[in-house]
Amino acid sequence: MLARRLALACGLFLGIVASQGPEFGQQYRQRLGGAIDELNRVVARFDKDAADSGYSEADALAHMQNSSDSLMRRQGKSMEKTITRFRSLLAQQQAFDHSGKFGRLLVLLERADPSLLRTTFHDFEPAVPVTSEGFVFGGIGFVSGWLATMLATLPFGRRRRRRIEATAP
Repeated sequence: MLARRLALACGLFLGIVASQGPEFGQQYRQRLGGAIDELNRVVARFDKDAADSGYSEADALAHMQNSSDSLMRRQGKSMEKTITRFRSLLAQQQAFDHSGKFGRLLVLLERADPSLLRTTFHDFEPAVPVTSEGFVFGGIGFVSGWLATMLATLPFGRRRRRRIEATAP
């Protein structure tokens, strides 16, 4: 009886935790969109300045990184990292867009940006799962927790039954 109650409690707990996966993914995707919007403005401004000066993006970066001015070289490296991150986040967003409802969490696990992941986790606010993904993940979490607890307590139940049978007349 205790094992069943414990299994139910663990199942409910893991069901609630697992149901938050899609919500976490949603909050991550919102941050991703905001980061892309901001980096798009920075890269577009750089590309416009480069074009106004007669350079392509690649040529402007090379010019900056080959400059004798150390500040200019550092800014060139910094801008190159910014452009690389921007393109990486765009690719990630496209992967989310093409992954379907249940594939989004897989994309998140495989391609998450560490900085966005950290800030999303820090500011994460749980929500009631009202999506099909939330219900499915919650159900999987419940069943997993219940089964794991039942399997973990199985040896203890057998010992107790043996003791009861040994003491019975």
